Amino acid sequence: MAGARPGGVTLVSILAWISGVLQLITGIVLLFAPDGANGAVTIAAWISIVLGIITIAVGVGLWRGSPVARIIATIVFVLNLISAVVAMFTASGSLWAALVNGLLALIGIILLWTRAASDFFRR
Repeated sequence: MAGARPGGVTLVSILAWISGVLQLITGIVLLFAPDGANGAVTIAAWISIVLGIITIAVGVGLWRGSPVARIIATIVFVLNLISAVVAMFTASGSLWAALVNGLLALIGIILLWTRAASDFFRR
């Protein structure tokens, strides 16, 4: 192992697990919703379930120091940051939500790429 896991990596890992579990719960609830027989709702439910599983797996990878999980998480954070910037200029009424989402993505990127995190992910 590369050394002790930095607090920032631990935080991002736990947040990934929480997010993944929430995505799983959302997918399951959608499957059993009264309008769950609707094709679009069923597709959205299964996408949420699959994304939840992937998110949990990435969280486990981050916890264990997987460089692949770090790259996947970084890509997701960058996409979230881009989405937030676009939303700031195009979606009326969602400026604060976009700012918060963008800030969280930026914090996630910073936490995964600090010197301590780099030492942890280096093998």
